[in-house]
Amino acid sequence: MADMTETSSSDSASVAEPTVRARAARTKPGLLGAVIALLGLVVLAAGIVGVIAVAWPLVFLIPVGAITFAFSWPGQYLVQPNEALVLILFGRYQGTVESPGWHLANPFTRMESRKVSLRVHNFTTSVSKVNDAEGNPIEISAVVVWRVVDTAAAVFEVDDFEDFVHVQSETAIRHLGTQYPYDDFEGDRVSLRSDPDTVAATLHAEVQDRLDRAGVEVIETRLNHLAYATEIAEAMLRRQQAAAVVAARRTIVEGAVGMVEDALELLAQRSVVDLDEQAKASMVANLLVVLTSEQQTTPIVNTGSTH
Repeated sequence: MADMTETSSSDSASVAEPTVRARAARTKPGLLGAVIALLGLVVLAAGIVGVIAVAWPLVFLIPVGAITFAFSWPGQYLVQPNEALVLILFGRYQGTVESPGWHLANPFTRMESRKVSLRVHNFTTSVSKVNDAEGNPIEISAVVVWRVVDTAAAVFEVDDFEDFVHVQSETAIRHLGTQYPYDDFEGDRVSLRSDPDTVAATLHAEVQDRLDRAGVEVIETRLNHLAYATEIAEAMLRRQQAAAVVAARRTIVEGAVGMVEDALELLAQRSVVDLDEQAKASMVANLLVVLTSEQQTTPIVNTGSTH
């Protein structure tokens, strides 16, 4: 069983790796193509003039000039900054032109070559409704910032790399929503609401892992919408309010107990009064009532015996 698990893991890892990697294409300056095309036109015109002048030996210049022009003019490409040209010749990848400018390449690549934008893209995923780690229905969406870094993988590994980015990002976000609870009321777990940086790092890693196959680099991912589903939003709001009240009361009680301890210790150190256990208990009870009460208390002055 262990061997089978290792085999399946290695197979899945190998599937995720692109089978085609981008490499630089060999091209010539576009100005050379323009000169050759102009020369072809000159030769073509000379052949036509020769035919008109009944100089039949010059008739061969017509096909020579036409072929020269046909091979040089269509093979010229303009590549803009942050744009790449993937050259394909009869179904075979010939390389990628990434340097901006005027280029001359094989004219037969005109039929199949594709331009790919290397600019930074971003989009907002649709709001997905999923159950969080505790089974509560939530609504979640994110902003994904990405760009193509391997043009060959983007063109040949997936059918439509832009659609692939959108679908895989949506899938990763839905999976993220099931990994963490919406909120952590006990303070010992990572939650979607309380730990945005940790959640964003997890989402970034998962989206990047899914998009490696398409030659895409994920620059940033971050949640932009997170809420309980409408059917439980009111109930969860009351739960949050109750948890906040309990946490506040716990803090108040802890502070009050500390103040009572300090008061008893200070009285004993300065020998202000000698209290027995019953008096200490009564004093503790009164101090706790005063310190933890939500309303202003009215003190009662006891002028009698302390016993």
